[in-house]
Amino acid sequence: MGLFWSIFLSIDFMLQFITFNSRRFSALRARFSLPLVPSLAMVSVVALSNFWAQEPYRINDYFLWASFSYPFVFLVTDCTNLVYGARKARRVVASGFIIAGICSIFLSTPRIAFASLSAFGCSQLLDIAIFTRLRASHWWKAPLFSSILASILDTYIFFSLAFFGTQVPWQSLALGDLLVKLLFVLALLLPFRLLVRARG
Repeated sequence: MGLFWSIFLSIDFMLQFITFNSRRFSALRARFSLPLVPSLAMVSVVALSNFWAQEPYRINDYFLWASFSYPFVFLVTDCTNLVYGARKARRVVASGFIIAGICSIFLSTPRIAFASLSAFGCSQLLDIAIFTRLRASHWWKAPLFSSILASILDTYIFFSLAFFGTQVPWQSLALGDLLVKLLFVLALLLPFRLLVRARG
């Protein structure tokens, strides 16, 4: 865990050092800086989920431990999109993709890492696109529909790439994983609603 904290904080420190007291680079700093809390949350969830998606952490033929941690990426993405906008949300996704990808080399197998990052990148970009399109509608529509469709895409890509051709019952695991994701989508509407109310 300490590895990706160090990588992320080092990148952020270098950006601050380069742009410190420099008007020339102030616009560059504002354009490319990352929201710290969402980025750290994204990296943590993705790296932990990659670790828990391995065969030793299969609960039964329907669930992996990762099924209960990964759905939080949709909350992080949607909250970031709400507060900072789609551009910052895409940067948070990119930071999670790069740093968690590096960490996953040490936390999971190469096949799990590749499947997870492929599913993560595609589904999160879809989530951001749908959320952005629906953000002007009623508060629950953007997070609900973006997370549902992104969850379906994520599940299909991950399980087909990670376990196809193995002895792992990936079809039943995919079904159980998707069910958990959809339940989390509904449950995590509550903290999203609280954030909407806090913003007025």
